[in-house]
Amino acid sequence: MLTSVELCAGAGGQALGLEKAGFHHSALVEIDSHCCNTLRHNRPEWNVLEQDMRLFKDQAAGFKGLDLLAGGLPCPPFSVAGKQLGEQDERNLFNDAIDIIDVARPRAVMIENVRGFLDAVFHDYREKLKGQLDKLGYRTDWRLLNASDYGVPQLRPRVVIVAIQKSRADLFQWPEPKPHNPPTVGETLHDLMAARGWRGAADWAAKADEIAPTIVGGSKKHGGPDLGPTRARAAWATLGVEGRTIAPEAPDPFHDGMPRLTVPMVARIQGFPDDWHFTGAKTNAYRQVGNAFPPPVAQAVSTQIARALRKRMLRSVSA
Repeated sequence: MLTSVELCAGAGGQALGLEKAGFHHSALVEIDSHCCNTLRHNRPEWNVLEQDMRLFKDQAAGFKGLDLLAGGLPCPPFSVAGKQLGEQDERNLFNDAIDIIDVARPRAVMIENVRGFLDAVFHDYREKLKGQLDKLGYRTDWRLLNASDYGVPQLRPRVVIVAIQKSRADLFQWPEPKPHNPPTVGETLHDLMAARGWRGAADWAAKADEIAPTIVGGSKKHGGPDLGPTRARAAWATLGVEGRTIAPEAPDPFHDGMPRLTVPMVARIQGFPDDWHFTGAKTNAYRQVGNAFPPPVAQAVSTQIARALRKRMLRSVSA
């Protein structure tokens, strides 16, 4: 059985992907109480540690030798939507992650972040991280992956960083994109839009014939849930979706005009299974979904990591 610890676990997007890839969660570290409630609600057996990741450093020795340390570290330090302060941003937790890796010495590491991490301004910082991991015995690579290449009906580019112990690094290969395009927004959400008998659901689905733009989670400082700034809402409007607010339920039979998305609809666009329930009020639930790492992408990468680790173990046994 392969073991994992996840840092900044959020509402379970990466955790679900790891679970499907065959990893057993030894611990999930998350500071947000709403996300922790969602994790516990859906998987009561998981060991959810509601605390600051920086405090987890004192406990990391108890997980020494685990198979995978994963995490979705805070994105604002590298996001083009922010000031891109990188290492100077107080929210940057990469250095803390390096400290945890040093103590726990996992066989592999997987970290997700925004595409801004690959901007030229962070070249030296990326090389610094690679050097730190090299000294700890890891070979590190990163790649920009788009969720739509792995069946998610959304344009969602994310950087995934993978570091594997040098003795088994040659066994890892990045996942291949799926051979077919993902379903459109209309195909993905038709049944949910029609759940309350909306007469315009089929017509709407036929016109919503592209994948979704990137779901935006927003920050705690933001007033309420919506589908992003003006440009993002305009992109949703081309799909016949009103993006200024999130709806509490599907359109009624006589709804007129563009429908709004519900939290379950957004979750499906993110690649979550329908039985994964996000606890809390609408605003908190939506932010959990919007900030998540799509489970199918996490599964695709972690499956390749699992194969590399298992191949190495089998080779050692046969030798």
